[in-house]
Amino acid sequence: MKVEELRSDDVAKLKQKLLDSLKEQFNLRMKHATGQLGQNHQVKQVRRDIARIKTVINQKEKGAE
Repeated sequence: MKVEELRSDDVAKLKQKLLDSLKEQFNLRMKHATGQLGQNHQVKQVRRDIARIKTVINQKEKGAE
């Protein structure tokens, strides 16, 4: 997920993407804990995507004020 893609979306859509990413992170953590996760790099990738989404949301909200 690239920052340019995120900046083109509105805040409501970003919050939905954030919620989806948080659910995906939870599912990956559960798979990792039970030993079913084959690609461990996905956990790190989703965590960074969540941080990117939160950053863009904060920037848009601060810019709107």
